[in-house]
Amino acid sequence: MVHAVAPGLVGGLESVVQSLAIGQHSNGCQVSVCSVVSPGKEDLPLHQALLAGGVPVTSVVIHGRQYLRELRQITDVLRRAAPDIVHTHGYRSDLIAGRAARSQGVKTVSTVHGFTGGDWKNRLYERLQSRSFRRFDAVVAVSRPLVARLAGQGVPRERIHLIPNGWGGSAPALDRTEARRVLGIPPDDFVVGWVGRLSREKGADVLLDALPMISGSISLSILGEGRESDRLRTQAESLGISNQIRWHGTIPGANRLYRAFDVFALSSRTEGTPIALFEAMAAGVPIVATAVGGVPDVVGDQEARLVPAESPGELAQAIVGLRENPGQRKAMTDAASARLADAYSLPAWVARYAGLYGSLLVSR
Repeated sequence: MVHAVAPGLVGGLESVVQSLAIGQHSNGCQVSVCSVVSPGKEDLPLHQALLAGGVPVTSVVIHGRQYLRELRQITDVLRRAAPDIVHTHGYRSDLIAGRAARSQGVKTVSTVHGFTGGDWKNRLYERLQSRSFRRFDAVVAVSRPLVARLAGQGVPRERIHLIPNGWGGSAPALDRTEARRVLGIPPDDFVVGWVGRLSREKGADVLLDALPMISGSISLSILGEGRESDRLRTQAESLGISNQIRWHGTIPGANRLYRAFDVFALSSRTEGTPIALFEAMAAGVPIVATAVGGVPDVVGDQEARLVPAESPGELAQAIVGLRENPGQRKAMTDAASARLADAYSLPAWVARYAGLYGSLLVSR
């Protein structure tokens, strides 16, 4: 089988493809990855990790939006690989690699990691992507709200499969002292960590609004970049909190740095099943998260403090509550670690996908 993706430098989608493909390879599946990249981007962290895990990668190098050329090259890759199944991830691969696979008579699966909305161009791409799902043999939703959304968009219900993301583990986490050294954080600061893409749906602006509501000494470390970067810096200046924020940018291997945080905050407006949540659970960091998408299915009141989206006051209150109660933080991280191991193990996740693939091949 072939996974098709147009990856970025880092992200949840990339983590899912990496863990799933390596897990399938370890189970004896003949799996490879077809990756669409810009010139000079052939050595992405995702590619390095896949190759180290024994998964072959074929790079399709495309300048800009040469979609017809991309279609032809992916079709050639699939013709040579002759897979039984092509599994796509992300709107670009759903539209182009999905079409290439169907032209070869290959069964198609898409995993829907979530919808981000945004500007008119991104909404147009997502509308085209949603229409393309009707032509897939199976569409995997990573959260229950996504199941309802896909059905409402006309995807036949019998083709929609709920498979929340699993946790494939990561490189060993650095301890608190070393992680803080890497990020330049003083040893005694109380730090809230935020990790993700700086775009509206991720809600970093909500966390910035919450920061002035928290009394006492506290700082915020933001790991990530995106189209909202400049606006968020302007917002921080207008709120008078710039001196409380460290902007670290995109850091490959950021999942090793979570122990630098006293609290991890996920302030999203929308989510699928966020990998950053798994990373915080694995690192043993207390979590405050908005109850959106698949988040409430992953963690409940024992494992995290859940707050409504767009509620900076409740976000601030939850952070203060954890800061003032170390015993509660310890109980939450213990419960979250157990929950991660019990409900989101890699073998069970890989097995669910294997069952889906098998049902499609039997039907063929």
